[in-house]
Amino acid sequence: MELLNLHRIVDVTAAEGPGLRCAVWTQGCSVRCPGCFNPQTWTTRGGTLMPWPDLVARVLAVEGIEGVTLLGGEPFDQAAPLGRFASAVRSEGLSVMTFTGHVLEDLPPSELLASTDLLVDGPFLADRPEPSRPWAGSANQRFHFLTDRYDESIFTTPNRLELTISPEGAIELNGFATTEVLEALLEGEHR
Repeated sequence: MELLNLHRIVDVTAAEGPGLRCAVWTQGCSVRCPGCFNPQTWTTRGGTLMPWPDLVARVLAVEGIEGVTLLGGEPFDQAAPLGRFASAVRSEGLSVMTFTGHVLEDLPPSELLASTDLLVDGPFLADRPEPSRPWAGSANQRFHFLTDRYDESIFTTPNRLELTISPEGAIELNGFATTEVLEALLEGEHR
């Protein structure tokens, strides 16, 4: 059984793609974009190993989501087991959105690519922030509608930043915010 190396799973989010989604961050990244939002996902150490069928079962148990978003790390570094996962959840009616630091033209054929409805490709470029499209970190990143599940109408969705505080007091952020927004949040903390 092939294992996935995962960094984090958020069962329900409105900040990581169209509609309500389960977001899955992989652990390990061969691209390593300077200025990355998630440099802690670069190493393959420190992740949680999970058989891909266990992730399928977990995701299918989540109610009210329309799909799954695969982020990184670099999902295509684990293309084989993630492809089996993506194929399984798509066969149950969920959509799959995948982010990659590679460009589509450089990706070899894979089950992961074949099971992705919406691909966001390209390395994150810190000096080219994306001012208007949701979910993309930099202006060079492209959206590829690989199936007819989504189209350009998704761009009317605003970027969102979600803050979760566990009963134990742990704070988790996901989504996208500009440096200015994050600094404003931190300033508000000190007032």
